[in-house]
Amino acid sequence: MGKKITEKDCRCIKRPDGMRMKTVKAYTFPSFVEAIASRYSKRTCYRVFRTGEEKDMSYSQLLWYSASAASYLLSLGIKKGDRIAIIGESSPEWMVMYLAVVSVGAVAVPVLPDFSERDMLSIISDSGAVGVAVNTKHFHKVESVAASLLLFRLDDLVHVPKTGDDKDFASLPGFPLRTQKIAKKELEKNLPQEDDTASIIYTSGTTGASKGVVLTHLNILRCADLATDVYVRLKPGEKVLSILPMAHVYEFTIGQILPLMKGLEINFLGRQPAVSVLMPALSEIRPHVMLSVPLLIEKVYKAAVLPVLKGDGRIAKLARNPITKHFVMRTIGRKLRTTFGHRLKFFGIGGAPLDVEVERFLHDAHFPYAIGYGLTETSPLVAGCGSKHSDQKPGMIGKIVSDDEVILLDRNAEGVGEIAVRGPNVMKGYYNRPDLTAEAFTEEGFFRTGDLGYIDRKKRLSIRGRVKTMILGPGGENIYPESIEALINNLDFVEESLVVPQDGGLMALIKIDISMMAEKMRISVQEAQKEAEKYLATIRKNVNSQLSAFSKISSVELQDKPFERTPTQKIKRFLYEKRQKGDNERKNE
Repeated sequence: MGKKITEKDCRCIKRPDGMRMKTVKAYTFPSFVEAIASRYSKRTCYRVFRTGEEKDMSYSQLLWYSASAASYLLSLGIKKGDRIAIIGESSPEWMVMYLAVVSVGAVAVPVLPDFSERDMLSIISDSGAVGVAVNTKHFHKVESVAASLLLFRLDDLVHVPKTGDDKDFASLPGFPLRTQKIAKKELEKNLPQEDDTASIIYTSGTTGASKGVVLTHLNILRCADLATDVYVRLKPGEKVLSILPMAHVYEFTIGQILPLMKGLEINFLGRQPAVSVLMPALSEIRPHVMLSVPLLIEKVYKAAVLPVLKGDGRIAKLARNPITKHFVMRTIGRKLRTTFGHRLKFFGIGGAPLDVEVERFLHDAHFPYAIGYGLTETSPLVAGCGSKHSDQKPGMIGKIVSDDEVILLDRNAEGVGEIAVRGPNVMKGYYNRPDLTAEAFTEEGFFRTGDLGYIDRKKRLSIRGRVKTMILGPGGENIYPESIEALINNLDFVEESLVVPQDGGLMALIKIDISMMAEKMRISVQEAQKEAEKYLATIRKNVNSQLSAFSKISSVELQDKPFERTPTQKIKRFLYEKRQKGDNERKNE
């Protein structure tokens, strides 16, 4: 393996672009895996919950397996620029396959496992993938095109030359990638450069069709490297509990690459993060680091914390008293940290906006949460705060990363404008879509995020909404539906809501927790359904009393089914805006 590559060695490197390295000697994935394997060789990098130590993977094994698999890809004729899709839940094998692909200059196309068969086939076609690595669970979604592609079984990292049907895919014979002879000279000939494409990631946004985001080795690795010592101090051997899909750049960059750069042990659940699995895992693993989308912590707050704070018990009375509130919040915070294993030092929240009331509670409870903001197009981090209480400010994201230039386009009188970013973490563009790429950048090279934001005097960023969701009031006023939804969502029995324009006014679609209402009011579910309809009028009155005249809700409607969401749990707004337009057109016929 050669001489140990220390962080000091990396920091001494002088680059012509002025960027200071922290944990790697070059921003390429072969350099990355070489550095971490030399530094943390025998340490465990990956572990799957309750599968036994013999299934663990060390840092040296990560290097060995990925080099072996990369050598095999070269023997198959894979060349620089070829695309290979990776489809499956997070696992050590997922990372080995990714590193093998990008280490020979090929391009990984990570696909979120929750995507439909139609979406997966569309991505494989649009990206021009020559191969697909898929686990048995999702093989049926790509079975129709498998015969025309190089096929790899992700469960055990095996090349499957002959395809079968969905029933026997798990047992089809093939060639194991992890045990191939490492072709060192061939690998050296095919080393990628920093500006080479590493990933094409197809977004599943709130506004419709997917786009292939082209990210380079530099984009991803610089973003992770820069953040290794800014938001929290991490020590080799500390544990991460990973519950998000690695195909999402938020989890991949911040939840995988960054911890590996610092020698952490990443633990996977090995199954869906249901409460029955998550709670024992938290107790046994006792993680130091976790990443989550807001929905998880919001559910914990509504189910376990809110009933205590808003009930009639002694704790609720103490929480309402300004003198004792601080003590109560800190006590609840300690109990919450105990639930997470009592060692948590960084609970990252990203992928969607966090409810402000929930954030205020986390802040008052001294819970070690950290808010981050970014997009797939920015690899992803643009701004964030640390997990220390002094770094947190409810309602604000945090400071902009030091590499980035951020400006606000078309600012209004309140200082709110569209966030635009320029920096080494910003994508090359959209794959095969020069038209969309041109639209996404200003003439000065700033990427237009589509998000509306505000920057305060301390250079902290806050998000006000999306440009496309912002609604113009009757007098040209800017209405941010996300702010109205936050007010609605904090009311009793409300699970979630969506505010959409309708007939020159605003309609609120509201999902009520009927079961909770029935339990609290001690009535039947059928009676609670009727009460929910009446309760909507109360919600409208309550919320409108807190809003300006131009942003008041005109009508409310009960949302029977949960809203359709993206894999990062953001509501697919375009579905409901179109639905409302369609309803209005039918009414006018």
